[in-house]
Amino acid sequence: MSLILGIESSCDETAAALVTADRRILAHRVAGQESAHRPFGGVVPEIAARAHVEILPSLIEEVLAEANIPLGQVDAIAATAGPGLIGGVMVGLMTAKGLSLSANKPLVAVNHLEGHALSPMLTDPDLAFPYLLLLVSGGHCQLLFVEGVGRYRRLATTIDDAAGEAFDKSAKLLGLGFPGGPAVEKTAQEGDSRAVPLPRPLVGTAEPHFSFAGLKSAVLRARESGRYTVPDIAASFQKAVVDCLIDRTKRALMHAAGATALVVAGGVAANQAVRGALQQLAASHDLPFVAPPLWLCTDNAAMIAWAGALRFEAGLVDDLDVAARARWPLDPHAEKARGAGVKA
Repeated sequence: MSLILGIESSCDETAAALVTADRRILAHRVAGQESAHRPFGGVVPEIAARAHVEILPSLIEEVLAEANIPLGQVDAIAATAGPGLIGGVMVGLMTAKGLSLSANKPLVAVNHLEGHALSPMLTDPDLAFPYLLLLVSGGHCQLLFVEGVGRYRRLATTIDDAAGEAFDKSAKLLGLGFPGGPAVEKTAQEGDSRAVPLPRPLVGTAEPHFSFAGLKSAVLRARESGRYTVPDIAASFQKAVVDCLIDRTKRALMHAAGATALVVAGGVAANQAVRGALQQLAASHDLPFVAPPLWLCTDNAAMIAWAGALRFEAGLVDDLDVAARARWPLDPHAEKARGAGVKA
């Protein structure tokens, strides 16, 4: 089976991993940058890129040493080539190119979203194509019909903020710190999800897409009103996000005939309220529900190595002149969402 070295640096996690095409994770490392970005309440691209430069070489050495495998025994090197913060993407991709050239190994440029999309298959060998995927993270919120490696049909996307972005920005508005998603989830456990009347943008509409910008603005107004406690706002916000995700996913199931499972991936997939609601939705449609383990939901190199392994086995390798990309849709043929910006 192919052995792939994976590299991930698209945002504020620096990561390296060794994964085989038969789903063995031989070693993986993730170095976060939370302390560097916390004073700013969010990720600062320049700080993130510099940290990747400083950390990545040692992480790769640690992964190879832990697995006791020299670089020469790796079959290919996979790296995130986009989408993401372009400075960070360039660091990881250029590192992979250097290793590819020096060790005479094939390069596999991986779409970060494909890494998330295929990650559930890494730990669930029973999951088969095609499946309906809710890809929900800090930068993306999409519903995709996953037909195979490199074959994705986008059914819905966000027309403004992603759900994870709304979590992070709402956490900042509520003074909960960074990273925002886990902070909101923890605080919500102490609140009443019915206490604050927050909107559910696009819920019940025929339009298939997501919208969270208005919900984020409503959180700000609730906070400024002084009428509600922070835990109640957090709980009500989280419930509103869950309701939006479930309503939109339910609609997408109408256009996903033949799906083998309902799958969730991405950083927000670690949220237990989101998982629980999706599991109930899947059960109501007699579909298996599949979610990666929590560590595989957030950005990591194991999913990049795994996606790289599947692409390598399919003969999908890249030249050394492949470019880093800040934007890279999984379904380039999808119709642009009405009113959407560059994230669509």
